[in-house]
Amino acid sequence: MALDRITLSTFRNHAATRLDGAAHFNLLVGENGAGKTNVLEALSLLAPGRGLRRAPLADMAEQNGVGTFAISAALRTGDDDTVQIGTGTLPEAPGRRVVQINGAAASALALGEWLAIGWLTPAMDRLFADSASARRRYLDRLAVALDPAHARHASRYEAALRERNRLLADGPEPDAAWLDSIEVQMAEAGAALTAGRVAVIAALSAELEDLPDEPFARPDLAYIPGGGGSADALREEWRRTRGRDRAAGRTLTGPHRDELEVQMAEKAMPAAQCSTGEQKAMLIAITLAHAQLAAGGRPGVLLLDEVAAHLDPLRRAALFERLRESGSQIWLTGTEIAPFADILPEAAVWQVAGGKVERLG
Repeated sequence: MALDRITLSTFRNHAATRLDGAAHFNLLVGENGAGKTNVLEALSLLAPGRGLRRAPLADMAEQNGVGTFAISAALRTGDDDTVQIGTGTLPEAPGRRVVQINGAAASALALGEWLAIGWLTPAMDRLFADSASARRRYLDRLAVALDPAHARHASRYEAALRERNRLLADGPEPDAAWLDSIEVQMAEAGAALTAGRVAVIAALSAELEDLPDEPFARPDLAYIPGGGGSADALREEWRRTRGRDRAAGRTLTGPHRDELEVQMAEKAMPAAQCSTGEQKAMLIAITLAHAQLAAGGRPGVLLLDEVAAHLDPLRRAALFERLRESGSQIWLTGTEIAPFADILPEAAVWQVAGGKVERLG
């Protein structure tokens, strides 16, 4: 078990919600708009990053409330070991996220050292037809769940990239020595970022390789570099292309142009050209493979929003069986209990209505 004694205070439509007695399977049932996904979003904020909706912090605070929110949970890391983790905002700085671990201030990146969280939401159904940047964010989130240091590499690279772009776009030709210094930082962080992406794709590919093509379509994953590779190669490439990048006003090559390429193995067809059902099946396959990998180290949590809604009974049964074998704690949402009949005897179930949560059974 990973999380228990979860509290949400003035978060979205939850004024004061507490969930006790969490199990391996945890089911949130209620009508649309009841606040089920809000609970999953709160849990997703116990990981580095902006959560499953990527919403501004101000939007997460309860409307007509105090303008701030708090989320906390007890994280069980062993038979008798528990760590208290929490995040939220403060009245004096509502736009800045704060994190506490065992009562002490910590960075959001530190959350990844304690807990590996993944999720699948309906909004992700169009991932393969979305922009390359959306797929990079997705890939980086998968990488962070396996290696928390990946978040630090991504943050360092983005900061250095913004600085290089500013120097290229503003005013007179920038000092070459200053560009050298920025590009060294970019190259070190970029090479580490690339290595993390390559590693997670390789690990996922190995996990997916032996899976059958049914009941979930098996995806083939490939990493398409946006330029360079090693730190030396990146640094040399950026030095060589300064004139071109200056004319464009931005850096045209590098890890920020990487691409995750996915195709359906059985048909050798790009995922973006597959049917909606096939794309969903491939996303589920990747999510399950990643959960299996994430459960190998830190406690793992998998958040599945309305994942059973459009699955036939065969695929639902297969999904629950795979989740049962997973070492991750599972949180699911649904508008009805019936689709979850197979796991009810082993699940903790909560009824959600109007931002209030009631334990059933």
